[in-house]
Amino acid sequence: MNAVKRTLCGIFAAGMLVLGGACTRQSQNQVPQYDTINVVENFVIDENSVPIFPKKAALTTDTAQRFSLDLPKRCTVNWDNQTIVSVVPEEPIEMVRLGLGDPLPDLLVSDYEFRELTVKEALDKLLVGTDISVIEDEDLTETISGSVSSGNLTDTVELMAKMGRVYYSYDAVNAEIHLNHRAKWMIKMPRDENIIMALLDAMHGADMRNLLVDWQDKTMVFEGNYQTEREVAKIISDIASKKYMLAWDIDVYRVYPRTDNPIIWMNLLPAFGDNNIKMSIPGVVGRALVVSPEINTKTLQEFLSQQANVVLISQGQFVIPNGWQSRFDIGQCSKEERLETDLIIGATGVYGDFGGKDKIDAKIVLRTSNGELTSFNIPSDVGDNYVIIGIPTHSFVTTPETLISPFAELVVFMSPRIISIVDADTAPDGGAQPLVGDALRDFLSK
Repeated sequence: MNAVKRTLCGIFAAGMLVLGGACTRQSQNQVPQYDTINVVENFVIDENSVPIFPKKAALTTDTAQRFSLDLPKRCTVNWDNQTIVSVVPEEPIEMVRLGLGDPLPDLLVSDYEFRELTVKEALDKLLVGTDISVIEDEDLTETISGSVSSGNLTDTVELMAKMGRVYYSYDAVNAEIHLNHRAKWMIKMPRDENIIMALLDAMHGADMRNLLVDWQDKTMVFEGNYQTEREVAKIISDIASKKYMLAWDIDVYRVYPRTDNPIIWMNLLPAFGDNNIKMSIPGVVGRALVVSPEINTKTLQEFLSQQANVVLISQGQFVIPNGWQSRFDIGQCSKEERLETDLIIGATGVYGDFGGKDKIDAKIVLRTSNGELTSFNIPSDVGDNYVIIGIPTHSFVTTPETLISPFAELVVFMSPRIISIVDADTAPDGGAQPLVGDALRDFLSK
């Protein structure tokens, strides 16, 4: 073997080819160097090994599951350009059924009666003598009874379909009426994203999850049954009838005191003055302060930083029609996974007359998966802010022991906004506009 190696090296040398010392003679005293080899459960692992992972189930990954086009809209607050009152033009919200198929033939119906028949049986009886067949795409067992003295075929089929809570579509090529208990709709939404978010939240609150939103052309597509159609129609009607929307911009902080002492909240009074703290509302846990615009996210953080380290956990906004309720999921807009991401801030609010004054009358509820933590009834003027204090971080600890200081606490800053919906002819510039200066004073004085 050595002879062979010497011969090959001689040939390479003659051809003026050098291969990185492949023919260099190794010193007899040189100790060969080897990479470190690890043996784990009978597998040899070195730096060139390919890692082996157990097979995962065919499920959507967590990060893909959390992807949402509306999160950047929900989880962003422009505190430097916030408006407490804005005006948006009133726009129609239209719901259109999709998949109707072809128009039915122009046939007349007269003196037709049906008793205790399914929709298919009633249509089969009606269409005797025609070449139109009726097909159930699923089992539809509800029976209907009624009569038609005179009318056309389209009105008659629509009547029987509504009575049986089913939907039909007509295939003219095959002369077939298809029946199904589910259908698909498209909602043509207004341009204002605040109203779109309110509509989305209202539909989520009605437990509708299969919503397809096109933010470019402002449409939403969903599927459902007869009950779904009625619930969505009611939501649209209620939202369209409202003249105000309520919105809250929110910052959520975890506050770590720098010493073994809690935050001294009474120092707010000398720091900002008595006139800037209007109301103190105790809850089962914590306390809600109604404060003037002088206390905002910037000044609040400056106050807290004198005593503690302040970490922004979550930030976002949510919108509700006047008199409705909605919620803000801290975990949905959290900066990272934290104990508090299980927390939900719920709100019910009405803007209008409150003892002779126009106020925002709100109920704010803090709850986790274990139930309600605390709640506050907060009447406030337009322009006031809320600061919720005294919620111990240990409220979210699930282990017997923790490294978190017992004086660490959750602080929630909430700034309510009014969105006034007016006739499109009277809206400034025909679009959403903030009210400032004299226009704001006139609005508040009305």
